[in-house]
Amino acid sequence: MFLPHINHLALEQTFFSQVLPKTVKLFDDMMYDLSSQARELSSQNLELQATLRNILQSMVQLLGALRGCVQHVCTLQEPIVLENIHSLPSSVLHIIKSTFVHCKNSDSVYCGRLHLVSDLLQALFKEAYSLQKHLMELLDMVCMDASVIEEKDISDMASVIHSVLDICSVISGMDQAFHANTWKFIIKQSLKHQSVIKSQLKHKDILSALCEDILFSFHSCLQLAEQMTQSGTQDSADSKLFHKRVKLCRFFTNSLLHYTKEFLPFLSDSCCTLHQLYLQIHSKFPPSLYATVIPKAQEKEILGVFLVALDPLISQLLSFSPFVEAVLGDKLDISSELQLPQCLLLINIMDKLPSQPENVQSLWCQRNQYSEHKSRISLLEAIFYSFEQCSSELSLPTNLPEILSRGQAEVAITLYQYVCVHLCTFITSFHPSLFPELDATLLNAVLNSGMITSLLAMDIWCFLARFGTAELCAHHVFIIAHLIKSCPGECYQLTNLSVLLRRLLFLMDTHHQMEFIQRFPPTEVENLPLWQYVSFKAFSPELKSQTANEVTMIGIAQCKKWLSSRHTLGELESLNVALSALLTVCNSVNEALEMGQQVGVLEAVSPLWTILNAKQVSSQPCVQWTLSLLLPLLGFFIQTIEPQLISQVITLQTSLLKLDPPDHVRLAVLNFVSSLGKIFIPQAIQEKVLPSLPCIFTLLLNDKSWLIEQHTLEAFTEFAEGTNHEDIVPQCLNSEETKNKVICFLEKTRLVDETACARVARAKLEKGILNGHFVKAKVERESYWSTLQPCAKRIRQEFPLEEEYRSTLQTADGALEAIQLLLQRSPAPGWLTVKLEELQTKIDILKSCVGR
Repeated sequence: MFLPHINHLALEQTFFSQVLPKTVKLFDDMMYDLSSQARELSSQNLELQATLRNILQSMVQLLGALRGCVQHVCTLQEPIVLENIHSLPSSVLHIIKSTFVHCKNSDSVYCGRLHLVSDLLQALFKEAYSLQKHLMELLDMVCMDASVIEEKDISDMASVIHSVLDICSVISGMDQAFHANTWKFIIKQSLKHQSVIKSQLKHKDILSALCEDILFSFHSCLQLAEQMTQSGTQDSADSKLFHKRVKLCRFFTNSLLHYTKEFLPFLSDSCCTLHQLYLQIHSKFPPSLYATVIPKAQEKEILGVFLVALDPLISQLLSFSPFVEAVLGDKLDISSELQLPQCLLLINIMDKLPSQPENVQSLWCQRNQYSEHKSRISLLEAIFYSFEQCSSELSLPTNLPEILSRGQAEVAITLYQYVCVHLCTFITSFHPSLFPELDATLLNAVLNSGMITSLLAMDIWCFLARFGTAELCAHHVFIIAHLIKSCPGECYQLTNLSVLLRRLLFLMDTHHQMEFIQRFPPTEVENLPLWQYVSFKAFSPELKSQTANEVTMIGIAQCKKWLSSRHTLGELESLNVALSALLTVCNSVNEALEMGQQVGVLEAVSPLWTILNAKQVSSQPCVQWTLSLLLPLLGFFIQTIEPQLISQVITLQTSLLKLDPPDHVRLAVLNFVSSLGKIFIPQAIQEKVLPSLPCIFTLLLNDKSWLIEQHTLEAFTEFAEGTNHEDIVPQCLNSEETKNKVICFLEKTRLVDETACARVARAKLEKGILNGHFVKAKVERESYWSTLQPCAKRIRQEFPLEEEYRSTLQTADGALEAIQLLLQRSPAPGWLTVKLEELQTKIDILKSCVGR
């Protein structure tokens, strides 16, 4: 009633600053009285009931009076400046928030007696709702001229936005439309006054709250769609509610996109939040193994909202260095359900880079050391690392849609193919200045202990060799050849390099192949370790014949040299290299070997059997390797070797298998016994050889290793199809289980028919176990290498065992995930609860130790 009689310039000084602080105190006192006495409310206690209702009525009237104040200011014809109403927004927002908090917690505050005051609480909520609506209209009328505005007004407007943000978190889930309108106000005012308040806003809080509300709305959409799937009906009310929630999601994501675009320089602290938002949303859609099963129509509608917003969001962030560090930082170990989304995000980023300037490409494709203790890897390194983490998706395999040629329809391809195709496409547009990074990344990936990662890198490298010049291919071959020669001994890195060398040799032109032969002459003994890994099929007929003959001659000479020496284990490595080279020749050009050369090879290797015995083989790895080379060599010449030698070999194999030799020795045994199916066993040795064959096959068909079992099935089938001694075959199948294995193998059927859901569950379980194993191996490997580093050169770290802590915790996390998957498959044993409680006790003890 007094406001119309006060000049608008004097409102703050003469009225608002005097009255509103007392109003806030009065309201807070009433709220305290209400909350402290509400638990005692009952239908019998009429006096208390009347007291509380009177308080609520007074609060409703107070809110009405404040609404009148706000409306009066809105009716003024003069421009509204915050300085003239300084106390009004903050006081009103405080009261509005307090009111909404009370209404939201009313169930717990009134302890089942809510019905006694529900009418007044509803009136209170409506009055607060109306008050906020009018206040937002008032604040929308505020003028902030950047040329004349004072620092106090800037601070006031930022404070207003932060207060409305607090209210947003309170009303989330209470009223969707009201919640959306409140967010609309925050975004609108932030953008409207961007030039003056951008440095005052709490951007991290705003982005975090917005991302939380996006995820909440997203999960509510999924939940509703899932309920519609489970009910099996498309109820109109559910459908209408679903469309409303999708619309809310669209509003939130568009708001995020707009806010990020305008305030990007201030969002360095929010990049991890944006990264996690992208991963969590994509983890709930196919091809993720953790996707929620919902109808295709609803899935398409939700995807339409988020893909439309999230893809441009990534484009906006491409040139933002903090986002690069968030995605490629040193903490790349993420939870299982987010690993495939991370891999696909990296591929998505890579696909966008060709259209970006060189500096943006360099930002992503080069390593960076951005502080003394922190670094980030390059995008290509991250792709290989992330790819390796997707073991479940690779083993199933998971399929993704892809258009392989222009004008063709989408086809489903495996994750391996998808990553390979996109990497190869990226290489075609790779900036020349970044090729050193590409070479280093591919080499590191080839040397990776993970076989699938190494194979991917080899495929990419071979594409690069075909896409690039002949000189580039030759250059790479020469480098790899030198690396192979410099390897100190047998290791998985040497195996990987040798596979790559064999593949690249096929891509060299004849001129460069001749140069390769000239650089690494096969006539020189020092080059024999290299030629044992060369496929002679890569050469032209003339070169193949020439080099094969030269390697054969030098290999035979080395075998004879060893036989004429003292037969020491120290000299056995040179013999193994010679045998390996001879085996390579036989694998490549066996049919082209001259009879004289075949005789020469047999004469060189046959005497070695007189030196070997089962106990020595089982205890000496170098001798095991000798045997694993000799057996396939004899298999090549099975038609011409002496019967007595066959008998010697079978006797040694039978004795050796009883001593549980390593897998590569078992595989060599299989190679030899399968070759016996090509010949008729001479009568003179049948008594010794034929009874041993069923024993060997039976033992290996029941091997615990699935790899040995699979190779045994293949070897047994080859033997059974070719042998003249048919009566041996049924003797090898001495149990129903073994018979079923062989029958299923021949008919190409599974022993256990696994459903799609069971297969996915198994893949998740295996992934948890494998992750634990790989992390343990990584810790042990890093611990070993750290002991080899000179202490003086170690970089001082604040937490020297931080990586070990992180890796060990990841192992524990993987184990817990495995238990969770087991619980989904079968009931828990009775002791599990006790064990989990013991684990919780240990965790509590560890937490107390951390706090000291």
